[in-house]
Amino acid sequence: MSNSPEIPVRHVPAGNCYRAVVDGHESRLDYVISGQQITFTHTFVPPELRGRGLAEKLVRAALADARTKHLQVVPACSYVAAFIERHREYGDLVSP
Repeated sequence: MSNSPEIPVRHVPAGNCYRAVVDGHESRLDYVISGQQITFTHTFVPPELRGRGLAEKLVRAALADARTKHLQVVPACSYVAAFIERHREYGDLVSP
């Protein structure tokens, strides 16, 4: 977990991503939507920002959004898959 100040995560539909910018560096979680499924394909945090909990913030925001929009999640990204495995409260979102 990060004890840094609140870092806003923005959903950028035109870019198919969720992003957070800190100190001029962009962290992002990319996705593809097909029907009622959202496939999370890649999480990227630049080396300068690692260890601040940014990947977790991106994933939590994206999963909350998926829940609100009633989308089934396909965790193709290994980070997202591991996150859901550790945080079972999101398990109901995973596409069967």
